Amino acid sequence: MAGFPEKAKVVIIGLGGIVGASVAHHLVERGWDDIVGIDKSGIPTDIGSTAHASDFCYMTSHDFLSCWTSLYSIDFYEKMGHYARIGGLEVARTGHDTWMEEIKRKVSSGRAFGTRAHLVTPEEIKEKFPLIEQDKVMGGMFDPDAGLVIPRSQTVAGKLVDAAEKSSKLQAFANTPAQSLIVENGRIKGVVTHRGTIVADHVVVCTGLWGRLIAEMVGEDLPVMPVDHPLTFFGPYNEFEGTGKEIGFPLLRDQGNSAYMRDTGDPKTTEGGQIEWGYYETDNPRLCHPRDLLEKDQARLSPSQRDLDMEQIIEPLERAIELTPILGELGYNESHSFNGLLQVSAGGGASCGESQKVRGLWYCVGIWVKDGPGYGKLIADWMTDGRTEIDHNSIDYARFYQHQLKEDFIEGRTREAAQKIYYPAVHPREPYATGRNIKRSPFYEREVELGGYFMELGGWERAHGYAANEHLLEKYGNRVPVRENEWDSRHFWRVSNAEHLAMSEDCGIVNLSHFYMFDVEGPDHVELMEWLCAAKIGGDANIGKGIYTHFLDDEGNVRADLTVIRMADRCRVIDGADAGPRDFHYVKRVAEDKGFDVTITDVSEKYVTIGIWGPNARATLKKVVADPGGLDPENFSFAAIKPIEIAGKTVTAFRISYVGEQGWELHMRYEDGLAVWDALRSTGVMAFGVETYANSRRMEKSLRLQNADLLTQYNLIEADLARPKVKEADFRGKAKHLEYKARANQPAMLCTLVLTDTKDAKGVARYPVGSMPVVDPATGEVLVDELGRRSYTTSVAFGPTLGKNIALAYLPWAYAQEGRKLNVEYFTETFPAEVVGVGYKPLYDPENLKPRN
Repeated sequence: MAGFPEKAKVVIIGLGGIVGASVAHHLVERGWDDIVGIDKSGIPTDIGSTAHASDFCYMTSHDFLSCWTSLYSIDFYEKMGHYARIGGLEVARTGHDTWMEEIKRKVSSGRAFGTRAHLVTPEEIKEKFPLIEQDKVMGGMFDPDAGLVIPRSQTVAGKLVDAAEKSSKLQAFANTPAQSLIVENGRIKGVVTHRGTIVADHVVVCTGLWGRLIAEMVGEDLPVMPVDHPLTFFGPYNEFEGTGKEIGFPLLRDQGNSAYMRDTGDPKTTEGGQIEWGYYETDNPRLCHPRDLLEKDQARLSPSQRDLDMEQIIEPLERAIELTPILGELGYNESHSFNGLLQVSAGGGASCGESQKVRGLWYCVGIWVKDGPGYGKLIADWMTDGRTEIDHNSIDYARFYQHQLKEDFIEGRTREAAQKIYYPAVHPREPYATGRNIKRSPFYEREVELGGYFMELGGWERAHGYAANEHLLEKYGNRVPVRENEWDSRHFWRVSNAEHLAMSEDCGIVNLSHFYMFDVEGPDHVELMEWLCAAKIGGDANIGKGIYTHFLDDEGNVRADLTVIRMADRCRVIDGADAGPRDFHYVKRVAEDKGFDVTITDVSEKYVTIGIWGPNARATLKKVVADPGGLDPENFSFAAIKPIEIAGKTVTAFRISYVGEQGWELHMRYEDGLAVWDALRSTGVMAFGVETYANSRRMEKSLRLQNADLLTQYNLIEADLARPKVKEADFRGKAKHLEYKARANQPAMLCTLVLTDTKDAKGVARYPVGSMPVVDPATGEVLVDELGRRSYTTSVAFGPTLGKNIALAYLPWAYAQEGRKLNVEYFTETFPAEVVGVGYKPLYDPENLKPRN
């Protein structure tokens, strides 16, 4: 072998695991060469979690990205000849009605996102998995694509590295830990090891459990934490002796007990002749900070394997024996059982993408075996093209706020995440209990006095409704249904719908302090924003205006949805709380890459926002402004921005609406916020919660939400947000945008649907939350457009003005017709829906003062 390299295009740290090996493979596939991979252990790893992983793969999830990466990965493993598509069962125990409902929800999510999971009866479960006590289960689901990486994902990692080395595009070095990273002028320059220093243009961190220690080298952290996962073995179990199988029965998940079980096949195979039973601790998960991981020569088993105390598992194991008595009949293999460390995330997903601080430094951490190859592809495509074929916002490391990267926050959130790996079922609206009260508006205490029902976004406490307004239910109760089903009503406050109706009859104010804001200034600030934005930013006529616009990617698809306030000396970007940090870093990177002379500053916590909307918004606001006449329509046109004075404070008023009603966003310095809030409240105006703003009212107006309805899988025309004329100036994605605009029709269109009957089999009216597959009633099949994109609801909410559940969904062109009758599926039940709008078409438009039927 040649000597240790002094330079490379890419260095992969953590090559020996399934993630690092997959990144290397996919980079080679995308045409990269001069890649160096290093690992602190052997290659494939003998100390990382890949070395002891259970290697089973399930496709069931409630988000599209997770299903996509899992489906890609199992196909990848199978093409290599290393996957047993044996299937997987998940069961609900007799009497566990709540868990049976969660299984139904998973089946419907699977339908939405492309998996083949379906419900099975107790008899079918027994037939597929004879070891189970049939009378102990009330039902379950079977995923025919679930299975096992065989003989080990460790084997696959080794083969991928070998193949990449044989291509002469990768050099691999085992037992070579990264000692430090070299950074110059904010860019990665190399990796220091005991063998020597490698100068590199890109570094990819795939070190799994040790990822935080590598990030620490550049002053960053990753919101993940290793946690003990008890893995136990029982045997001997010789049912499949002589078959050569690595696994005989389908996988079994008993998620109501936070556990799973599988056989290990023929005694002569890798782990053969045993039953493996694994458990995820729900009460007291044992986290382990990466700095406390032992070195290989210090660990009795391995740095990623810790001793197992039987007390950890005795109660769940007893429950497991009730379901599968064979565990009590076989001998417990104590010497083979252990706690295998795996990663849990504080951010609801993996940490991937480019570092926030160091250009060219990439992370790919927080990933399990079932998704390893899928993430390898995502990272390789991302590094090559600057984008991925599916929207990656939910895993982008740039999405994190700084408070989310602090140790105490990571500790609390990962502990919660560890408790919910399997159980209990996590509601789409479920709030975190830890990491709260980090950011409060200046009028937070006023909202507490009003009995605010708080949720959190981006660290900000946001009231979704107020107990003080519950008297409105006396007036509007007949239009605000009681949600009889507990799941539909969980984390929802009925008063919100009453606030919605009251605001639309009069007016109200809402706390929007969670808005993410950053300023772009400097000699090239207009030129930069003109390049980024699909809407026209330049020109003197735009000074003093707020411009609703989008960032597109190079494929002309929607990357961001935001407002640019054009000031005389700068542009202020107003963004959503969840997308803001990501877009902030994106703008900084584009400015750097294109050489624009600008300064980009996060001002999110310097300013707060109050929205005032409703038919009486102007009259109410006039009561407190120094110059009431300045609010008249002839003096304050739509989208205009002007300074006004309230309670002696200067407020920037922006005439725009996300609820359809007339009114303004009022922006002010944080320290002025309380005075402005109190002045507005002195008029008697109602405070309403963000439930009306972000969900019910914007849905009645057919307004789109970034990271839900607006995704990089779809273009601006499909979302029906393209302007009639394409601006003359060049902008990112313009060529593709023009190409799409020239089509006779788009492959799909974002449409508005209403659910015409939501009574379930028990006669209970349902109020759906989450994503639902959209189905052709004639075939029973989920709609799929010509590009292979599946139709599912991207947003859904009950609209009190209409008295109906409203949903948005991308439909194939052939189905995008007003009046078209379709079905949606919720908890495996079918509900009829009708297409009532193709593209942007409000169901309720205050200008017409009546709802559309």
